[in-house]
Formats: sequence, structure tokens, C-alpha cells
Amino acid sequence: MDNDFARAMWRVLEPLHAVTYFAPSCTAANKAAGFRGYWMGYFAARSAPLGAVGPGVIEATFYNFHPAMIRRAIPDAWTFATPEIALTTRSTASAGALQALVPDLAAVIDEALPALQAAIAGAPAPGRALFAANRDLPIPADPVEALWQAATTLREHRGDGHVGCLLAEGIDGCEAHVLFSADTGAPEQMWRDNRGWTETDWAAARDRLQARGLLDDSGITDTGRNLRIHLESRTDELAMTAYRDIPDIAAALAALTPAAKAVAHSGAVPYPNPMGANPI
Repeated sequence: MDNDFARAMWRVLEPLHAVTYFAPSCTAANKAAGFRGYWMGYFAARSAPLGAVGPGVIEATFYNFHPAMIRRAIPDAWTFATPEIALTTRSTASAGALQALVPDLAAVIDEALPALQAAIAGAPAPGRALFAANRDLPIPADPVEALWQAATTLREHRGDGHVGCLLAEGIDGCEAHVLFSADTGAPEQMWRDNRGWTETDWAAARDRLQARGLLDDSGITDTGRNLRIHLESRTDELAMTAYRDIPDIAAALAALTPAAKAVAHSGAVPYPNPMGANPI
């Protein structure tokens, strides 16, 4: 089993997790819990496994948001609802969205969930704050909630590793988006709107990347493209530490794939999106 397996698993887990950001029932649930506006609900729900943390912790762990965008939501979010409420809300709403999109989830859960939970139990936690916090949450009694939580925990494991790779290569949060956009053609405005970076921030990041020879006036250079290939390959390698030697993990991927396709092709998750995921 090579590192491509980790990428294949990410492509399957990401849409299952992402209903929490895009399904109207999930955003409505955050509002009903008391959070004011989409982004307050986003930052509160995603960071809730860490507890009632301040904006600095989210800046560090989420990595790619403008700090001012975070501070507009945190710590005010915790005056409207507690992390415990956020956790219950996101779990229940996300499971409901998945069940609505994939009615035959029971068979998928029977086939896939034990292997995913074994992967979580065996995955390394040092340096992976979001993964570790999600891993230590109680396993939900509801099987659909348990599946969503497992998908979330493993996608955060991969995300934590990716942050480590960016940090090691000296690529900051804004620069990561500029480089991705230059390489893939993803619209710049989408990144700025969804991550809080201004046109001035974007231009300054582009200048820094040009000074390193990663971009030029025509776009991404061979050096920049090779760096992106390295970043993605190393991310896959680190993510693979969760899956190697897990019995039945290949069968779990096969079982999850039709469910992920159903979500991805339902329109519930938009493409392109600010997660950088492509439709499966």
C-alpha cells in the first residue's frame, strides 16, 4: 500500500466531512445554537474539540485564515454558546445531512467504520492538535454521527500534517493560497472572500513567492510547481501513517467511495471550494 492510498482516502473523506460547512441544515443548526453569522459558526464548530480557545490557537491550528477574520468571531462565539453545544450541534446536523444525501449509509458504516476507528486509534498524534482533540471526543452512540466524526478526525489528521509541511517549507497561509491558485487556476477571489485576505495581502504574498522564484510574471514557475508536488507528496506520506497496516482499510475505502460520490455529485458541496478538494 503506497502513499497514493492516503490521497484516495482524503478524496473520499473530504465530502463526507464537508457537509458540515455547506449543507443548509448544518448552517441553520449553528444559527439555532446561537452563533451569529456563518463564520462564527464555522470557527466555533471546527475548533470546539479544543475547548473555548482564543483566536491565537485557531490562527495557529487552522493556519490559512487572516487573523482579523478569526478575531471577528472568536472569542465572542463562546458568549453565545459553549463548545459542548457546538459539538452536539455539528455532530447531529452533519449526520442528518449525510443521512439525507446517502440513504443506504447503514451498510457503509458496517463495512467502513471499524477500520476508520482502528486507523484513528493507531495514528500518531504529536504535532497534530486538531486530530488529537477530535480523536479524544467520545464516540457518538449514533452510527451516522460516529461515521461523520471518524471522517472528520482523519481529515484533520491529514490537515495537521499539511500545515507542518507548509511550515517546514516557509509557506505562510496566504502564500499557500496564492501558490495553489497559480497552479490550479482556482479563482483568487474565492480564496480572499473565504479566508479574509485582502488584495494587498495577496499582492504582498505574490511578491514574496516571486522573490523565491516560485512565481514569475507569467504565473507559477517549474520551481513553484515542483514545490507544490513535494508538499502534496509529503502530506500524503504523513497521512499514510494513519492507514498503514490497518486490516480492512482498503475495503473501507471501497465501501465509502459510493457514499462520497453521492455527496459530491449532489451539489451539497460546491466545486471549486476553499478546501481545495476536487469532486471524486
